[in-house]
Amino acid sequence: MPNRHSRSTIRHVAGSSAAIALALTLAACGSSSSGGGAKDSSAGASGGSAKAAAAPVSDGAAQVKVDLTSAGGCEIDHASAPAGPVTFTVTNKDATAITEIELQSDQRILGEKENLAPGLAPVKFTTTLSGGTYQLYCPGADKENVPFTVTGKAAAAASGSAATVLADGTKGYATFVNQNATDMVTAVKALQTAVDKGDVAGAKKAYAGARPFYEKIESDVGGFVLPGFKPGDNAGNLDYLIDMRESNLDPKVGWHGFHAIERDLWKSGKITPQTKKYVKELHTNVSKLAGLVKGITYKPEDLANGAASLLEEVQTNKIKGEEEKYSHTDLFDFASNVEGAQQAFAFLKPGLQKIDPALTANVSKQFTIVTDSLTPYRDGNALGGFKAWTPQLRKTNAASLSKKVQALQDPLSRIAQKVATAG
Repeated sequence: MPNRHSRSTIRHVAGSSAAIALALTLAACGSSSSGGGAKDSSAGASGGSAKAAAAPVSDGAAQVKVDLTSAGGCEIDHASAPAGPVTFTVTNKDATAITEIELQSDQRILGEKENLAPGLAPVKFTTTLSGGTYQLYCPGADKENVPFTVTGKAAAAASGSAATVLADGTKGYATFVNQNATDMVTAVKALQTAVDKGDVAGAKKAYAGARPFYEKIESDVGGFVLPGFKPGDNAGNLDYLIDMRESNLDPKVGWHGFHAIERDLWKSGKITPQTKKYVKELHTNVSKLAGLVKGITYKPEDLANGAASLLEEVQTNKIKGEEEKYSHTDLFDFASNVEGAQQAFAFLKPGLQKIDPALTANVSKQFTIVTDSLTPYRDGNALGGFKAWTPQLRKTNAASLSKKVQALQDPLSRIAQKVATAG
């Protein structure tokens, strides 16, 4: 199996890979889900109009319904559940400002659903939870964080050496990467469907729905070279074929991937036979990528370096408006890069806490500051849920955002050496 290297490292693909089977529910998180800091609890929490009684158990899992509404935001029918598998059934009734939901514990995402348009059929995710306190995060709602309590025995605190705990974290992070790669295949298929229909408006919406998955994991999936191609030949570099931009255009290879489609949809405003070829090739390539990432193994320093690389992407491409030149949807790429970095850190956090508690606390604090800094730019009526990152908005706001990201980059850059040398 290939090892995970830095994005600039070339990975040779030994042969063809099939697309990952689509997952309808998230893998159970077990004790790792609460290792990040869920506290032992025996009392149910109240959240909005949620009933005080614990969620009923059916088919071996507690059942919680979540309604996204324009009036109440993020509403749950039960604010607590017994320890064990919990299934969340999410319905967006009429909330145009809310398109995603996450179950979180101490900054770690345990389960999530995105692209939740009003009127669509309910969707579900299931995860196994131990006793403790959690949050349902619904960005765009009037009350974005809704407390959720799991009663029963709390998972044991992470034990063993720091190195052992960090190694366990890399396994959880691999699941996060695999899930995003799989979800990307599904999202790109929706983009292909809209493009094939000639539906420009639908394709723009699907484009915005597909982009975040790559942006969350791009530091981990770059560098794969397809069979028959030499290193440095972008014609066989999956990262180029999926995510090339005008600023790094290789004239010998030409346009490909997401940004070729973006250019057609926003600059030309029309779908051509070439656009359809672009999206067909993109679906093929993200399917190959989803198969390949299953074979990646990670070291703790890979997570730390990857998180740092994602923040570098924010500083060099997103804040400058270089990534989404035609659609100006850079801010949802920004948010996805930050989320990917935050998840890498969250899986390192239990082990890093054993090594340097002060650094751990500082990085956590800075992540919160950066994520909060994006709140004023959220717009539920805009593509991807964020305001367009226009030249005018960049002129007045880019410097402030960049300073906040830099304040996070500085302590984050110290993590790789600490976890690489942990005993």
